[in-house]
Amino acid sequence: MNFDRHLDLGCGLNPRNPYRASESYGCDIRNFDLAVDKEFTYRQANLVEDPIPFEDDFFDSVSAFDFIEHIPRQAFVKSKGHCNPFIDLMNEIYRVLKPGGIFVAFTPAYPSPEAFVDPTHVNIITDRTHLYFCSPNPPASIYGFKGCFEPINVRREARGNVSNALQSDARKFFRRLHRRLIGEHFSHILWELKKCDGKLI
Repeated sequence: MNFDRHLDLGCGLNPRNPYRASESYGCDIRNFDLAVDKEFTYRQANLVEDPIPFEDDFFDSVSAFDFIEHIPRQAFVKSKGHCNPFIDLMNEIYRVLKPGGIFVAFTPAYPSPEAFVDPTHVNIITDRTHLYFCSPNPPASIYGFKGCFEPINVRREARGNVSNALQSDARKFFRRLHRRLIGEHFSHILWELKKCDGKLI
């Protein structure tokens, strides 16, 4: 698959581009006065309240590094009333991805302490959370999820293996092995989910 456009959610001033797409985009809640020499397109949005500010089927890939754990599962938003911001965000990610596009998330996950120590972590992810957005009939559809993803990779992963998703599988394997040998635990889980064009059969 060719990656022409990539969007990084919660990007800060240095959006990630794990598939080395030719065009890099970022979205963050903060109002950055970005210098003209930055090599990415930036849009400001509060993704708890606002849609992703790009058109439908625009991106080949979307990433969320240390981001989805900050999106509440339920909230009362003045403009919407009671809502499910995490479900809404997954709908938005599905919307802006092209058919066959990839969503990659990297987030601290239960039972690792890193999932809980930050008081702004309000969405605890488990090894099974992604299943709510996958399969022929995603369970999250009862809460308003309108898409369907197919899991490509879901596993505990070393950070260095996610920042460049195109590196060889052998390199990723040896990085994981090295981390285990030095006694490092994998606090984060990787999702690579493919947008299905319609429901899975």
